[in-house]
Amino acid sequence: MNKPNLCVEFAGHKFRNPVTVASGTFGSGIEYASFIDLEVLGAVTTKGVSAQPWEGNPTPRVTETPSGMMNAIGLQNPGIDVFIDRDLAFLAEKDVPVIVNVCGHSIEDYEAVIERLADDDRVEMLEINVSCPNVKKGAIQFGTDPAMLEEVTTRCKSMAKKKPVIMKLTPNVTSIAEMARAAEAGGADGISLINTLTAMKIDIYKRSFVLANKTGGLSGPAIHPIAVRMVYEAAHAVKIPVIGMGGIATYVDAIEMMMAGATMVGVGMMNFTEPDIVMHIIAGIEQYMNETGTEHVSELIGIL
Repeated sequence: MNKPNLCVEFAGHKFRNPVTVASGTFGSGIEYASFIDLEVLGAVTTKGVSAQPWEGNPTPRVTETPSGMMNAIGLQNPGIDVFIDRDLAFLAEKDVPVIVNVCGHSIEDYEAVIERLADDDRVEMLEINVSCPNVKKGAIQFGTDPAMLEEVTTRCKSMAKKKPVIMKLTPNVTSIAEMARAAEAGGADGISLINTLTAMKIDIYKRSFVLANKTGGLSGPAIHPIAVRMVYEAAHAVKIPVIGMGGIATYVDAIEMMMAGATMVGVGMMNFTEPDIVMHIIAGIEQYMNETGTEHVSELIGIL
């Protein structure tokens, strides 16, 4: 039997397989390099990068939930200068495409980061985070108003020059299809979804919020069925490709996302509990393709 072909094309770029990681769950790869061979991945998607260093939210800012976790990290990161000098330099030594997640409080913040990366050949694509529920200004507001999302997309795309732009969408909206269409109208080359769902947890004995931020983003297997539904709705609303994420814990979850319409998938929370999970998921997809006589992974994309 011939080895199945796992290669996919996303926004005109080719990837060895459809599996990347969800931003914020994998650092920039340095933290995981001792657990897995980064070059096995379809791509490495970095943690959010801002123009200036961000301290993030006060602690406690992470807690477990049944079949998941909540976080209110607040996009803590050392800023674009450290990212370029340290993280991007490290990734450039690896044979793996790099998708840089860009975050900011304003459109100008996004533009400042994009300007630094637009001509950098070490960066394959830019993922614009307009969907974080843990930042008190900017971010999620851009992702919940269709007109604002279209404007941000247009501005980011213009600054990115020839670099493909992926808009990361929030699930905390009434119509994910409407937001997907707004991103497409703004010129996005692709979309990724879902980010975390806004959630809350209370300690009944301390009679206080578990997270200092009061609310946090819920991720993990608990949100997977919601993510599949939203990926399906978004993928069928636009012609641009989709990276599907949200609670992927097994190869079955990944294939389910692809059948719903995702060209690529992002593994998130499970990286914390099983650092080499992406390798098992990639191997599982290949095994499934062998068992079902699927020659090319593209045969699975959007078949429903």
